[in-house]
Amino acid sequence: MSEIVTFDGQVTSDSSGADSSAAQSEAFLAMVGDRVRAARARKGISRRVLSEMSGVSPRYLAQLEGGKGNISIALLLKISEALDFNIEWLVSKDDPWNSEAAMARFLFSNATRQQRQRVLDILETEKPQNARAGRIALIGLRGAGKSTLGRLAAAELDIPFLELNDEIEAASGMPVNEVFSLYGQDGYRRLERQALERIVATHENLILAVAGGIVSEPDTYTYFLRHYAAIWLKARPEDHMSRVQGQGDERPMTGNPDAMADLHRILESREVLYAKADAMIDTSDGGQQDSLNSLLGVIRNGLAEGC
Repeated sequence: MSEIVTFDGQVTSDSSGADSSAAQSEAFLAMVGDRVRAARARKGISRRVLSEMSGVSPRYLAQLEGGKGNISIALLLKISEALDFNIEWLVSKDDPWNSEAAMARFLFSNATRQQRQRVLDILETEKPQNARAGRIALIGLRGAGKSTLGRLAAAELDIPFLELNDEIEAASGMPVNEVFSLYGQDGYRRLERQALERIVATHENLILAVAGGIVSEPDTYTYFLRHYAAIWLKARPEDHMSRVQGQGDERPMTGNPDAMADLHRILESREVLYAKADAMIDTSDGGQQDSLNSLLGVIRNGLAEGC
């Protein structure tokens, strides 16, 4: 209840503001409930199935769809993910079924990868190299030389050097291994994508070292290749392993007699994806200075030129 001071100095009470706020809250909850119910209907699933998929109890779902559920954002996010429906569509003032932009996003999110690429090709007005600015990214398995060569090249070119995992740790407030333990692979991949987007928004020129597993998330890797000039640092499996062990890390071999065979399989499975990079440098040939010279040559000879 608010207070109103009149012209004669008297203070009176006004409940209209509180009533209006309560009415707006009720209308908002009813709107969210209607949209959850409509999205569930379009998905063709029962409330019980949605409960099992989202981990939200049937009672909460019933309250929510009835416009009575004072549900938390965290639970609403679980429901939206289970429905494959962006959470902002559940709370936006725009009607997701009548808004052309919202409907386009809905259709795009449910399209095949080939369909999405055709849409991007039609809508893209900026050349991919222009979207990259001067952002150079080094990809490849651990031990390829991304950190060492990246720092040296950045110092030579007088531009910043960043490790993507450092950015993820700074944003999450915990080491990467704890991110995996708490949030799993999916949680790490979300933070990875967010970190890539932040760097695009804040840096036009830099060298970025990226963990080799980025290729496992197709949408993120597509975004990465459109916004960064990628260089694949390639090495023989034996060199990857010896370099990691040379850094004092024996974890790859501990309790795993098939570690080398596993490394061969990982490399083989990812080679076709790493090959989508703009350039490749084999760091097994020659020494560190040779690899650095090759990297600087690739960059200076136009990889990021005009970006």
